[in-house]
Amino acid sequence: MGFLLSKPMEQNFQKQQEFMLLNARLQLERQLQMQNQMRERQMAMQMAWSREFLKYFGSFFGLVTLGLGIGAMKKRRPALFTPIIPLSFIMAYQVDMAYGSLIHRMRAEAEHIMGSESDRLAMPHGMPTFESIEKSRRAKSLLSPPLDK
Repeated sequence: MGFLLSKPMEQNFQKQQEFMLLNARLQLERQLQMQNQMRERQMAMQMAWSREFLKYFGSFFGLVTLGLGIGAMKKRRPALFTPIIPLSFIMAYQVDMAYGSLIHRMRAEAEHIMGSESDRLAMPHGMPTFESIEKSRRAKSLLSPPLDK
């Protein structure tokens, strides 16, 4: 009699395990999707910030260039043009970051680093494990006073 009951229970257990595995997989896929969407939103915000900053810096750069150019011509001192040189490098960087291919070059460099220099990316003491996190959590909970008093 026990044999007759164990077979349906085993099948039920098997189905339950498959359901749990499918559920865990769906949850992981959702988490990965959410993390990717958050990363994309953060990158979009960073690009939007760069473009907004470029508007202000571009205005500043234009006014400084105009002012120094007029001053250099009036006073006949070409040395007044020298601050334009470093400002133009900053301006070029901002334009490249906001509208150019800087993000593509950065991604390519990051892929190169991950592919050929992965040893530089290792975390100190390796990846955190469940045991190390639990050990830290227990140590902190022992030091803090109990909440139920």
